[in-house]
Amino acid sequence: MSLLRALLLPALLALLAGCAVSRQDVRAARVVMTQSHALYAPPPCAAPDHCAAPSSLLELARANDRASTATAARNSAILLDDPDAALAARLNLIAGARYSIDVQTYLWSFDDVGNLMLDALLRAAQRGVTVRILADQLFSFSNVGTLAALARSSPHLHIRLYNPTFDEAHTQPLQWAAGIVCCYFRFNQRMHDKLLLVDGRVGIVGGRNYENRYFGWDPSLDYLDRDVLLAGPVARIMRRSFDVFWHNPRALPLPRLRDVNQSLRVTSAEGPPWTPPPWQDAARVAAIERDAADPAWMARHVLAHAMPVGAVEYYSDLPAKTGDPGLRSADKLTQHLMDVVGGAQHELLMQTPYLVLSDHAYDLLRRLHRERLALRMTVSTNSLASTDAFAVYAISYKHRKRYIKRLGLQVYELMPRPSAEMSTQALGADIPAAAVASSAPERAPVLSVFDYPAPLLTPGPRISLHAKSYVIDGRIAVIGSHNFDPRSDHYNTENGVIIDDAAFAQALRASILRATHPDNAWVVARRDNPPLLGPISRVLGDISAALPIFDFWPFRYATDWQKKPDCPPLLPSDPRFRQCYEPVGDFPEVNLSGKAIYTRIITAFGVSFSGIM
Repeated sequence: MSLLRALLLPALLALLAGCAVSRQDVRAARVVMTQSHALYAPPPCAAPDHCAAPSSLLELARANDRASTATAARNSAILLDDPDAALAARLNLIAGARYSIDVQTYLWSFDDVGNLMLDALLRAAQRGVTVRILADQLFSFSNVGTLAALARSSPHLHIRLYNPTFDEAHTQPLQWAAGIVCCYFRFNQRMHDKLLLVDGRVGIVGGRNYENRYFGWDPSLDYLDRDVLLAGPVARIMRRSFDVFWHNPRALPLPRLRDVNQSLRVTSAEGPPWTPPPWQDAARVAAIERDAADPAWMARHVLAHAMPVGAVEYYSDLPAKTGDPGLRSADKLTQHLMDVVGGAQHELLMQTPYLVLSDHAYDLLRRLHRERLALRMTVSTNSLASTDAFAVYAISYKHRKRYIKRLGLQVYELMPRPSAEMSTQALGADIPAAAVASSAPERAPVLSVFDYPAPLLTPGPRISLHAKSYVIDGRIAVIGSHNFDPRSDHYNTENGVIIDDAAFAQALRASILRATHPDNAWVVARRDNPPLLGPISRVLGDISAALPIFDFWPFRYATDWQKKPDCPPLLPSDPRFRQCYEPVGDFPEVNLSGKAIYTRIITAFGVSFSGIM
């Protein structure tokens, strides 16, 4: 590391010397924005509701607010599994907003979904609605010129980027390296929260960012993801949480970002501000806009799933978590999630894209396994064939024995091409993913070495799990951004909702269990060791897994199994399991060839990178 520091020190000093934007430059950029607003921003609607469109979702929230009292809040929840419904609900709420829209997210791409959301938000701002967008800088809005154009588009549209590297919107490869060398801890701290809040009455919380693949619009890889829409007084707590982040010193407005400031100052106020670029799939964009504006479609696909719920709690880690990871009061969601999970008595059902447990989570699950013999703990997660995080999966693979044997977890790994039912849940029901033009995700150059999907045996699109949800004892439901991993525990700020309602929890439970069905997932179970090497293989496997630099033994404790035709689904503990299931190898459907060894090498070295994933 000392050699790396020496090589990067000159560039690092140059970057640091020019970090802060002068007040004079900030004022100059704001003058350009004001002039552009005067020239191009249409006058806002003079009506009290700013010409808002009718929205049954906002009407539901108003009705709940009216029915609530100081001692008894009334909230409704809608489980948003279907990506079409999730996107249409957002567009419907934005069009129906009367006063304010707050958006908080980790990632925002300039693809069809990202641009569609921006266009809808800008139209709301042009009506006079106050729109605030807060995005983590690292994977959001990488085009500086487009950001400058957005800043010039409306005085009611406000964008801030959280924790920008060297006070810039776009991070260059050299800046990535310099950020890791000089300021590793701060550079590694990200705002992972996802929230859409309208009029302080309706909030959407979950796992989805603003990129094609989170809504089933990418032809190569789409996410199986989940949100929950909450209508009622709980939205006020969401508003207070958003305000804390919005006013945090790390949330910088566009004129204070060096590259955006320069773009604004050198661009004349005369010239049209941002307009959406040509759509990659204009027909699909038009279809979802029609659905979002159609009361009958919204009633059938969204409002029909509304459920009155009991106790609802919204939790978000504070920005202070990223300032001091030892400040436990800042880890609000993380701590409360651990407390809720620790109360499980009969069943703990978890769905997470990355089965990489933090020490805290491991110790908690180990204690539960020892103390509560009747407790069944089931995990729905990605296989190597379905994940888009190659190296993160390798870490999970390294610790399979710990998870299966020592914790007693029943682990199900999602197939990359599950059943039609699961594919519809990931891709939406109206238009096939093949109809969408390709959209490569925006990823930073340094992490691209570790963050990519493995090649499959056959070409075609795949589905990857991205939902983060938990059900405790069939009664308590948790949906949010927390992955139950070291990043979520110690680095990222996370948010989520905890709903104590049996009916809603059962709906979420059924959704998660669909991903564990034999048509959709392989089950991870103890493998049959070679006859002559059984005890030796187990010992060598334990030694290999414990090595810090090279994981060499190919005969691991557990492997993937697939149900045979005409057999019922069984648990690995069932005596008939080996009659009805057959092993399909450690990495089914993955075209690794020589990369099988590479995977094992990455498992050992990858542990060192777990903090930056």
